Amino acid sequence: MVAVKAETESTKKKELVHSPILTYFSVITLLSTCPPFVILLWYTMVHQDGSILNTFNYLKEHGIEGFVNLWPKPTAVAWKIIACYALFEAALLLWLPGKTVEGPISPTGNKPVYKANGVLAYAVTLVTYISLWWFGIFNPTVVYDHLGEIYSALIFGSLIFCVFLYIKGHLAPSSTDSGSSGNIIFDFYWGMELYPRIGKNFDIKVFTNCRFGMMSWAVLAVTYCIKQYKTNGKVADSMLVNTVLMLVYITKFFWWEAGYWNTMDIAHDRAGFYICWGCLVWVPSIYTSPGMYLVNHPANLGTQLAIAILIAGILTNGKSLVWGKAPSKIVASYTTTKGETKTSLLLTSGWWGFSRHFHYVPEIMAAFFWTVPALFDNFLPYFYFVFLTILLFDRAKRDDDRCRSKYGKYWKTYCTKVPYRIVPGIY
Repeated sequence: MVAVKAETESTKKKELVHSPILTYFSVITLLSTCPPFVILLWYTMVHQDGSILNTFNYLKEHGIEGFVNLWPKPTAVAWKIIACYALFEAALLLWLPGKTVEGPISPTGNKPVYKANGVLAYAVTLVTYISLWWFGIFNPTVVYDHLGEIYSALIFGSLIFCVFLYIKGHLAPSSTDSGSSGNIIFDFYWGMELYPRIGKNFDIKVFTNCRFGMMSWAVLAVTYCIKQYKTNGKVADSMLVNTVLMLVYITKFFWWEAGYWNTMDIAHDRAGFYICWGCLVWVPSIYTSPGMYLVNHPANLGTQLAIAILIAGILTNGKSLVWGKAPSKIVASYTTTKGETKTSLLLTSGWWGFSRHFHYVPEIMAAFFWTVPALFDNFLPYFYFVFLTILLFDRAKRDDDRCRSKYGKYWKTYCTKVPYRIVPGIY
């Protein structure tokens, strides 16, 4: 356990890619402001016509008491909706068939094993949800009508869940890829365990990130469409474009889910507030916010503009190839914490010859295209687009710092060949 703790402390120090003071400030700020921001965004979208100025004037007039009054209390209906959804997704994760897939070797030499049934779970979820509405068994507008209460319940429930993860990391870690940094705030925020599980097969991060967070994005996108249809008797072309582009993106995610298990979110970031609370609360609220806004603010784009936005958005969701050529690459070696020498390939051709994280460019563009149907009456629908841009630029820096530490001289050679992080010629 001493070796594991040493490895963890080393890892945590490497994660502090900014100055310690800035890191402390950022962590405390995010822990304290993200929960109320979710409620303020919902309130502004639903009750203040998406106008930040209206919400500001309300808070200016009513102060703290006004903020407390606008925060919806978790209700029995909200808890029931969350529980039914979570149990349904957990059952699909455990019981649906899927191919066995191995994740990357961890810093301590562990190799996680997953069951890749995401596409099937995604299809079953959407077919079940739409069928329940179609046959009159459940009305999805109930979800929208209780959305504030649902977010409120998720905020508090997920904070408790993160406390559970913290305690579990101390008392019953699932693997040797765990341990404390020695700082309770960082342990709670960044997490204690890399691959926490309940039992042998229930992977907590796969559930929070993929089956609860990403799946809820699709479910809420459909919910917003149905709510607009029930309210107005039709679905506006702006809502259709928004929903189709989001579902294309989410479908692509689940098709590629096994690849996601090799990314920073799963293979490097531990299970704490940053990842788990973010996927349980931030994804269902912030990521879906353009559609939330469009429910009560349908814009009529017209056929030509709607098709143009749709095509542009779909094209940005295309797959990046290496242009049909044999890829150029750097074979980089590195040493694990157990002293074993491994190798990885650093790609320097195709899109990755332009920049080291060029795949973030179409992701940012896709977010813009599924938001632009909201037009430009208010800024708030574009918050997710701005947030995603900041998130991915920060992630690119963190990933670069991690790779520099891991690959050493090979990464320096790679950066010489591919000097830009994201935007060629700019950054």
